[in-house]
Amino acid sequence: TTDSFQETQIMAHTMDAGAGGYDRQVGMGEAVKLFFSNYINFEGRSNRGEYWWAFLAIILISFVLGIIDGMLGIMVLGAIFSLATLIPGIAIGVRRLHDIDKSGWWLLISFMPFGGLVLLVFMFIDGTPGENEYGPSPKDTFTADTLA
Repeated sequence: TTDSFQETQIMAHTMDAGAGGYDRQVGMGEAVKLFFSNYINFEGRSNRGEYWWAFLAIILISFVLGIIDGMLGIMVLGAIFSLATLIPGIAIGVRRLHDIDKSGWWLLISFMPFGGLVLLVFMFIDGTPGENEYGPSPKDTFTADTLA
C-alpha cells in the first residue's frame, strides 16, 4: 500500500512535469558552472536551458570584455576569452545535439550555406525524453527517493 501510494505520487508528479515527464531547469549560474566544468566533455547530453544560459553568459562576458578592450586600446582580453571558450563551446554544442539524438558531427553543417540556420533550429528543439543512445536525459532528475 505504501508502494502504491509512492507510485501514485510519482505518476502525478511526472504527469504534471510536462510531455517528457521531466522538469529539471538550469539557471545561468549553474549553466556557466557546467559549461566550464565540462570543458572537454564531448559525451553525454546538455538540455536547452544549460545550452542557452551558457550561450547568453558567454555573449555578455564577451561584450563586457570588448568594452574594456576598447577603453584600454588593446584587443587582448576578448581574444583570450574567445580562445578559452572555443573548445567548451564546441563541447556544449555536441552535448546539445546529443540531447536531441543527433551526432555531434552535425555541428559541421554550419559550414554549409544555410547550415547555421538548420543548426539554430536544432538548438531550439526539446531534448529526447528519457534515455537515448548518448545517455540519460539531463532533465530527468526525479526519482522515488525524492518523495521519501
